[in-house]
Amino acid sequence: MAISKEEYLKEEKILSRVKKLLSETLKDLGKDVYQDEEDFTEFKKMMWENSSSFDSGEMRQVMAATSQEVERVLQKQRYFKKLCQIKSKPYFASLVFKDEQGKIWNIYISLTYLKDDDYNNILYDWRSPICSLFYDYEVGPCSYQAPGGEYFGELKRKRQYKIENCKLLGVFDNSLNIDDEVLQEVLATESSDKMKNVVNTIQQEQNQVIRNLEDHNLIVQGIAGSGKTTVALHRIAFLLYRLKNLTSNNILIFSPNPIFSEYISDVLPSLGEDNTLQTTFHDYLSYSITEYKEVEPFTDFVARYYTYQVPDVDVVKYKQSDEIIEDFDHYLNDYVLHAEFIESFYEDEINYVERDFVNHLLHYKYNRLPLFERVEEISKKLSSNFYDGSLKKRGTFRKLLREHANFKKNFKEIYRNFYLSPYCKVTLTEREIDKFVKRKTLYYEDALLFSYMKGVLAGFPYEQQIKQVVIDEAQDYNKLQYIIISKIFARSDFTILGDVNQNINPYYHYDSLSELDSIFEEDSKYIELLKTYRSSPEIIEYTNKILNLNHVNAIRRDNHKPVVFRRHLDYLKEQLLSDIEKLREEYSSVAIITKDDNEAEKIYELIKEEVPVSYIKLDTKNFKRDLILVPAYLAKGLEFDSVILYNDRDNSYKSNERNLLYVACTRAQHELYIYN
Repeated sequence: MAISKEEYLKEEKILSRVKKLLSETLKDLGKDVYQDEEDFTEFKKMMWENSSSFDSGEMRQVMAATSQEVERVLQKQRYFKKLCQIKSKPYFASLVFKDEQGKIWNIYISLTYLKDDDYNNILYDWRSPICSLFYDYEVGPCSYQAPGGEYFGELKRKRQYKIENCKLLGVFDNSLNIDDEVLQEVLATESSDKMKNVVNTIQQEQNQVIRNLEDHNLIVQGIAGSGKTTVALHRIAFLLYRLKNLTSNNILIFSPNPIFSEYISDVLPSLGEDNTLQTTFHDYLSYSITEYKEVEPFTDFVARYYTYQVPDVDVVKYKQSDEIIEDFDHYLNDYVLHAEFIESFYEDEINYVERDFVNHLLHYKYNRLPLFERVEEISKKLSSNFYDGSLKKRGTFRKLLREHANFKKNFKEIYRNFYLSPYCKVTLTEREIDKFVKRKTLYYEDALLFSYMKGVLAGFPYEQQIKQVVIDEAQDYNKLQYIIISKIFARSDFTILGDVNQNINPYYHYDSLSELDSIFEEDSKYIELLKTYRSSPEIIEYTNKILNLNHVNAIRRDNHKPVVFRRHLDYLKEQLLSDIEKLREEYSSVAIITKDDNEAEKIYELIKEEVPVSYIKLDTKNFKRDLILVPAYLAKGLEFDSVILYNDRDNSYKSNERNLLYVACTRAQHELYIYN
């Protein structure tokens, strides 16, 4: 709702004052930052020249003081950088709050704070407690939670601003509803090469996830276009603001692939925070499994299925199932139970090691440890016992223990023997087993089990530095992966986001992500995001039919552009180029999404000489979004103004591939063309 001319003039004066204060603060802070750098350079020079005159105690004191000074300087630099970010757009919203004592608070909301000379807040960081009122309430009674407790009052007004180059272009009084003018303006904007922050249009259901501090583990089921990834990144920014001693280096994001990691790389910096650590589960598998030359990526695993290169689907399905976890555990428990040292031995002519003694250590004293870690502890124990506390002979004892054991640290052989054991529920010949065990590249489905086996027998790597773990596209991880992750990050909190309808793993499916509660039992909360902000109602209506959905709420206003179908194409190239030209004239991003790599290669060869197209493959990191070509399984998490969905007539989506079709179609924001 537009405001009166008088109110508009008041807002212009406020912006002018903020602009002046911001300019003065930047000028003064810039001088401080420059002086700090000069002083610190001089200090380091002095330290180098006089280091020989300090004793160890003095040196420790100097180093501690230096560390504190470095952190102070870095904080000042980070704040200076944030103020530079908001220079052209100092704030994006405001609210008027009347507290229980009758005091009126005029709160202007920004990406960071700004104080006047009397240390009064002029701008409030969007993550501060009182700013939650803007996202959570309409005008009327309200409350917010702060470190000092819960504060009640009345929200008198909510206002949003359109500011460019520090000039006021628009002011809107609004309530929290789907017709929010600023939200609709943002939704109407064409997509860009990378994901942007949406701090000015966060919705109430999203805010409940972002600001949740009560639950250590959040499991978020959100439909396509509900902003799951955006919510996750804004939650990270919020946690960095609110949790003491949490830095970007304490947070790890599991992304589906490198393409997606690059796509989200601008969001946190645009919110004034450093990017966090990022990885894929394939990175972990490649790091932990050294017995093979390579480990197959998840996308190649999926592509094998969709290009019909899996000779026995039932075997792969068993390897991906929850059932095999129990079978595998029984096998590994039995392996450990029957592990023993088969005879006594001499370390030299005098030192005699009794078989019963080391077996007692193996199964009783050190039974809390993984099997192969027990051998290491026993070797230390023997060295200490025989050599007056010295561990110098532990290598010798380790070698002797291994020589006299009925178990060997041969993980390939241990894994192979599972399929020959009575615990395995599929019948395979030794030749069939060797086909996947003796490959140079370990299949993805085998890599998960192999990694788990190594963790159980030799110990999972424990990542103490990581305090927060974010897992995106959670529906594509099976239960075993979550078990592995929960053991590696045993003391971390988790934010897990996904959509069971967007599962592209053809062998594994959740009915609901709430099933993960059994793994993250303590302080776990399941939340659903049921509104989609990405696609037009016409596209949503079509994608609903693919999976028989009816609970999707489309927020974007109608553009009255129906889904277009192209069938029985005799002139494919001509029609495709015509549609590309039409869409490129209207939109900044057009994607051609094919069912698989073979089709992507075909289309690329067909049009590459006619139009400049970016062909996205697994190892692609940077690409221009004006026209891209991508197979469906690599398009997850991305969005485009318009999409041309292509599949060959003799390679149509089958009933068990509906989720992949759903993923492909829901990448479109404004227009969707479907070929064949």
